[in-house]
Amino acid sequence: MSARHWASLPEHTFVLGIRFMYWVYRLFGRGPFLVFLYPVVTYYWATRSTARRASLEYLQHLQAAHRALGHAPGWRDTLRHFLAFADTILDKLLALNGILSADAVRVTGSGAAPLQAVLQSGQGALVLTGHVGCMELCRLSGEHQHTARLNVLVHTRHAARFTRMLHQIDPASQVHFIQVTEVTPATAMMLADRVARGEILAMAGDRIPVRDEAADGAATGTVEANFLGQPARWPVGPYVLAALFKCPVFAVACVKEPAGYVMHVEQMAERVLLPRQARQQALAGHAQQFADWLTRILAATPFAWFNFFSFWQQGQRLPNPHAHAQEQHP
Repeated sequence: MSARHWASLPEHTFVLGIRFMYWVYRLFGRGPFLVFLYPVVTYYWATRSTARRASLEYLQHLQAAHRALGHAPGWRDTLRHFLAFADTILDKLLALNGILSADAVRVTGSGAAPLQAVLQSGQGALVLTGHVGCMELCRLSGEHQHTARLNVLVHTRHAARFTRMLHQIDPASQVHFIQVTEVTPATAMMLADRVARGEILAMAGDRIPVRDEAADGAATGTVEANFLGQPARWPVGPYVLAALFKCPVFAVACVKEPAGYVMHVEQMAERVLLPRQARQQALAGHAQQFADWLTRILAATPFAWFNFFSFWQQGQRLPNPHAHAQEQHP
């Protein structure tokens, strides 16, 4: 039996609960916030077996591949993983409200200078992100340093309430969310126009498409690449679009380290070329490059990845795209 596609999982972000926790922090500070947080997250951890098993699977693969935890992961580590996710949700809201400043983020990585040069030149670019750390701080950092508009592709029907809440907190944001369940020719033309105007297009590199099934049930928009010692499916859409737009590709993640948040930036390609005779091999190479970059970050910050579903066991036959589904994490 195929594992469930991430888009078929119910939403467990609990936007009203996040609002409540946010105002607990605003009124009383982080100490009282943690008093409320721990029992809420513990209840969620205890009642969501699918997410709990997915957390353990990820941590086991990470430990086996890189000894990142220093011990065999168990239930305490999965609970710590859930707590890290909840803490990051708060940081997302604080970043958008200006309480967490982008100035406090240390930027590192060989791609930092090239990305800055691209933005200052007025050239557009494609930025690959993952469900890692606090991406809102990356967005704020970009807005603070540059005037380029950031367009974030999301499956809005899964993340609508969370996205709406972010805009209510920061209505002046230059971040524009674009719903893309599938990239049609019209969508591609619209995105190409934005990149040509010098805007930034951000896409998740660690989520396979919602609509990705041929008549025989085979996945059409993914390739296989190794991740933490195991084969996994990765989307090809970002690389196809980058080749079409003839723009550079960067990977960006903002993770919390002991000294604070660090934004990792790496240039994936100045141009994506997809030779007709070796198209699949080229796509797989780009996906592997992203998976390797993500692996290096997670080996240093193991609790920073927030894909709470069975990432490696996603079957080739995906669910009916017309069925009502909600994503469990935006």
